[in-house]
Amino acid sequence: MKQSSPAATTLRDIYTVSRLNREAKSLLEGSFPPIWIEGEISNLSRPASGHVYFSLKDAQAQVRCAFFRQHQRLIGIALKDGLHVLLRARVSLYEGRGDFQIIVEYLEEAGEGVLRRAFDALKQKLSQEGLFDAARKQPLPRLPRRLGIVTSPSGAVLHDILTTLRRRFPAIAVLVYPVPVQGEGAAEKIAAAIRAANERQDCDALILARGGGSLEDLWAFNEEVVARAIHASRLPIVSGVGHETDFTIADMVADARAPTPTAAAEMLSPDRQEWLTHFARIENRLASAMRARLRHHGQHLDWLGARLVHPRNRLAMLQQRLASLSQRMYLLQAAQWHQARAQLQAMIARLHQQSPLPRLRAATLGNRHFYLRLVAAMRRRIERADGRLRQTMQTLHALSPLATLERGYAIVQIPATGTIVTQANSVKPGERVQTRLAQGYLDCLVEKTRES
Repeated sequence: MKQSSPAATTLRDIYTVSRLNREAKSLLEGSFPPIWIEGEISNLSRPASGHVYFSLKDAQAQVRCAFFRQHQRLIGIALKDGLHVLLRARVSLYEGRGDFQIIVEYLEEAGEGVLRRAFDALKQKLSQEGLFDAARKQPLPRLPRRLGIVTSPSGAVLHDILTTLRRRFPAIAVLVYPVPVQGEGAAEKIAAAIRAANERQDCDALILARGGGSLEDLWAFNEEVVARAIHASRLPIVSGVGHETDFTIADMVADARAPTPTAAAEMLSPDRQEWLTHFARIENRLASAMRARLRHHGQHLDWLGARLVHPRNRLAMLQQRLASLSQRMYLLQAAQWHQARAQLQAMIARLHQQSPLPRLRAATLGNRHFYLRLVAAMRRRIERADGRLRQTMQTLHALSPLATLERGYAIVQIPATGTIVTQANSVKPGERVQTRLAQGYLDCLVEKTRES
């Protein structure tokens, strides 16, 4: 066998086991970001340190896991072998033994974790749409005549509700809408029952009930179709699903949430003993009021009996009162008549004093005087106007062309145009002209013309 030379040995990079594991760990942790892994727990161990170590396996392989104590406070489940989980972890290597492992940072049950995320997503969506708002929740009936119960007909829940209603107020009628409360298609049938109850309107309120169970068992009451049906319901709905610690989407949308189905029945049923006590109080108050009213009427009858007199005496008193009133009325009328007569005479005297006849006679005399003066003035004015008119007419007559015509002159016109002829050469022989005289017209034919 050939020996290696000392020079070749000095060129080799020889790893120690610690270095190898340390660099392998660094390489693994740098190559993988935090990842989600699903599998089944096995070989679970809890040393005194409080850390938890287990293997996570599936059908073909397994990997070692370390779940340190500081991360365990974030989970609320009990770890055990065979539990199917979903965990968030970092890929690493345990340097001391060179074991490949993953460091768990968060862990939840695999099935329930998926459902929980779906629950949170639907809850946020419906909350943003306002399905959980208190303002849209309907008041519960104080004294319902009939209650509808949407639940499984074969479970103990229906028996508990009926027992509670029978104990508290047996007069309430019950109508059961049988539905499956878990499994395939349960949510659609629950929603259909709610819609059917609203269409029939044969009950005053609905109880939506189911017994306790896991999140998966209660999942039908976390479906959106059930939430929409509850929101659209015109009947008030009380949700009594699961136990007091169980919360479903149906609880949040319903008009009221009861911690248990029995509590839902108690919420919608009045307490019979409380009502009987209330009726007894009303009965006592009514009896006391009736006794007081009878006592008052009895006292009034006694008072009326004391005032009662014989009709003959009553008539005599009335006749005497009538005579007295008649005498008073006569005297009053006479006094009023005398007073009215005196007032009338005084008014007549004042009327004579205020009579307008003397003033009218004086005004008439004054008017006559003014009339005569007006007539004389008008006559003088007319005479002066007549003289001015005659003078003006004489002046106009002297200036009028008609006066000139009366002195033997004439006005010659061309008939067609009405033009006044002032020059001989403005007409031609044989042309017709019209001559206006002081009295009438002459139609003339021009034989010849001569210049002046």
